[in-house]
Amino acid sequence: MPENTLSSLPIICIGDFILDKFVEGSVERISPEGPIPVLRESRHFYTLGGAGNVIRNISSLGHPTIAFGIVDAERSGKKTTDLLSELKAVKTNLITDATWLTPYKTRFTAQGQQLLRHDQERTNTLSPETKDALIQQIKNELPNASLLVFSDYDKGLLTESLCQELIQMAKKHGIPMVVDPKGKDYTKYKGVTLLTPNLSELRTITGLACKTHDEIIRAATALRKELEVKALLVTLSSDGMMLIDEEDTATHIPGCAKEVYDVSGAGDTVIATLSVCLSEGLPLIEACKLANQAGGIVVGKIGTAVIYRHELQELSHPDKVMTLPQVCEQTQLWKRQGYKVGFTNGCFDLLHLGHLHLLKQARSQCDRLILGLNTDSSIKRLKGESRPIQAEYVRAQILAALEIIDAVVLFDEDTPLNLIQEIIPDVLVKGADYTVETVVGADVVMKNGGRVFLAQLKDGFSTTSTVAKMKAAG
Repeated sequence: MPENTLSSLPIICIGDFILDKFVEGSVERISPEGPIPVLRESRHFYTLGGAGNVIRNISSLGHPTIAFGIVDAERSGKKTTDLLSELKAVKTNLITDATWLTPYKTRFTAQGQQLLRHDQERTNTLSPETKDALIQQIKNELPNASLLVFSDYDKGLLTESLCQELIQMAKKHGIPMVVDPKGKDYTKYKGVTLLTPNLSELRTITGLACKTHDEIIRAATALRKELEVKALLVTLSSDGMMLIDEEDTATHIPGCAKEVYDVSGAGDTVIATLSVCLSEGLPLIEACKLANQAGGIVVGKIGTAVIYRHELQELSHPDKVMTLPQVCEQTQLWKRQGYKVGFTNGCFDLLHLGHLHLLKQARSQCDRLILGLNTDSSIKRLKGESRPIQAEYVRAQILAALEIIDAVVLFDEDTPLNLIQEIIPDVLVKGADYTVETVVGADVVMKNGGRVFLAQLKDGFSTTSTVAKMKAAG
């Protein structure tokens, strides 16, 4: 995820606000009145649910948000408004309606296990007057927004009429739209940018079994075309996600949750992460991968937890050490996204200033930089039995930790020619102690429309001289 590139333009979120109450305690006996556990309360607390939890996650990621919705005039509505007011960078525009009932859900837990959930709710009816007031408020804010999120919990707010008016307004201003859908009629979402049903919802809305990936892809592709949405992302619980883009290319993103303690609000975290990533300029596939990982983190937390920006920053630097097939697949994806791919190679036995000088120049020539790294055995053949100083795993992990490198791939041959022939980079980078004619793979790259860049070297720095100094120092 980009660092220090927060869009100054807020995300607008409209949806159903829910108030969640958690009652925690311990169970030490069974009630004499019947075979039920007795919960001795130790504490209780309130959190935002529904659209409120989406906004809570966007806020925890550090992005400005404007909240739109309806709450009642009773305690639940006031508590919801109070909780929103405590969030950073959130502007609240909730309408109070005496005819509305804010859904109120109470969860009772003991020793981390949920015993019972008590819901107080009904399906509300959106009046024409309230709808017009919402439209006018959003109309005033939309031109200065980066993205519009619909958080639909099927509680009566997001009617077809309201959704379609907002969709047309957003299209007029070129604002992308992300929808977390509910209900049995998706026609109200027609024309949005990204729709994110879960697998159960996809089955319900299409009437198809969707038991295999192929069946999921067929159902999702048909639904995407029917609703004229640019992309459709199906969340598959522990199996991850399936993305169908505007070219009907399907991409499966595997699940990544290590431990599942509580799934409450995980979908809200996913939609919030997607929205922030897209708002801040990440390509759709990268935004989906981060959202998938963010969801995997929050299910390992108790309650309706949120994802924090520092956690997302860590997720945006996954293990970049890849196999050749993996790096070739990633290269094709980058090229489809319009990125210029560069390649350089070396042993990088002991990372020094000369290496960094070369790598920075290499990265300046491309959008994504792949580094071909000699294996231990190839280094021994090239430099003798005393090398390398550091094992290939260590060297690979150190290089992968550098932000300027996007992928590391090991090769066992004496030259990286095979890598270059398979990857076909747009830019091939080597030190200026070579000429274009002597750079391995230069002919392959140039024949495919690419170019060779000869980077200036930093005098006085080499691994050999560094090793010599270490030996002299004892």
